[in-house]
Amino acid sequence: MNAFLSLGRWLFAIPFAIFGLLHFMNAEGMAGMVPDYMPAKTIVVYITGAGLIAASVSMVIGKFDKLASTLLAVFLLLMVFMMHMPGAMANNPSAMSMLLKDLSLAGAAMMFAHHYASDKSVIG
Repeated sequence: MNAFLSLGRWLFAIPFAIFGLLHFMNAEGMAGMVPDYMPAKTIVVYITGAGLIAASVSMVIGKFDKLASTLLAVFLLLMVFMMHMPGAMANNPSAMSMLLKDLSLAGAAMMFAHHYASDKSVIG
């Protein structure tokens, strides 16, 4: 059973690397989703893509994984409030599902940081 449950580390981290790669592969398309008040939308997409890939790699290799998963949770919560909340409040079902997805992933990232992360060198 423990071998099966240990797959959770991979099943949680790998999709974030894929999301990050998708940010690089479709930066122009994703830039349209960045709120209008943010400058340099394409650069924001590249930075978030790099952050997602870095968090994924960190969690897989176990180096700075507590810091990475904590920062990932903060990022996901920012996405909930900055990107998805306005649409969800306007009764957009797609925005509501994205809000709930990011909210649950933020909770999972917090649980990863609290219970599973092994490198506590930056955040004790």
